[in-house]
Amino acid sequence: MPMIFAFLSRLARVRITLGYAFALVTVSAVLVVLGPRVREHVIVQASTNLHNLARGHLGTLFGSAFITDAGPMWFWLPGLVCLLALAELTWRSGRLAVVFVTGHVGATLLVAVGLTAAIEFGWLPVSIARASDVGVSYGAVAVLGALTAAVPRAWRPAWIGWWLPIGIASAALGDDFTDVGHCVALVLGMLVSTRLVGPAQWTRLRYALLAGGASFAFLMLAHGQWTTLVGGAVGLSGALAAVGIARSRAVRRALPVAALTAAQPVRNG
Repeated sequence: MPMIFAFLSRLARVRITLGYAFALVTVSAVLVVLGPRVREHVIVQASTNLHNLARGHLGTLFGSAFITDAGPMWFWLPGLVCLLALAELTWRSGRLAVVFVTGHVGATLLVAVGLTAAIEFGWLPVSIARASDVGVSYGAVAVLGALTAAVPRAWRPAWIGWWLPIGIASAALGDDFTDVGHCVALVLGMLVSTRLVGPAQWTRLRYALLAGGASFAFLMLAHGQWTTLVGGAVGLSGALAAVGIARSRAVRRALPVAALTAAQPVRNG
């Protein structure tokens, strides 16, 4: 019994993650049972596209996060669970929910503003206003960006230098507006990280969750063969450049202190 209670207590620490994963599986299973026609109809109604938002269907801002059309769930759901569980263990359930909702809703609305402007200027066709836009990606990428606060300070330049160029490359090379949304969500998450407590206390479990979550996030951002190659290259270059800049700034800050210490007279006692 004590072991069972201890196990349940540990699960309770990631209740938002487990509850969300259960909801995703349940909704996906129900839509499969109801058939492709019903599933397509539900996706159309739940999409946070310009058509639905313009008609006042603001409920799609939340409902769209529970419906996904991104490939087999067994492939990506474990990585999503790793990412969310790491954030929930670090900040607890309430802050994870705030970060996820901020990224999901914030990126959706900002992308909607950009698409509206692009349509008005004739850069994009009007048909894009009815494009399907559901899934977990905006919220998940925002959580990834917010994990900047959890990373030790010495690693943060490399962390930001890796992920931010990947997000920008994905937005620039991607063939869908959701790639831009991923970049927006990543930046929103990094901005939110400035208000979060960190760095985290890292354990073997958290390192394992980071490995799984980061792998999932990379495949989500650089989901094509070309963007994967370019994303990895620019991410590595960005990380090395950021580390070099951080070290250079640290040296420049240390020089005046060293000079002041050397200038002080030595007192013989």
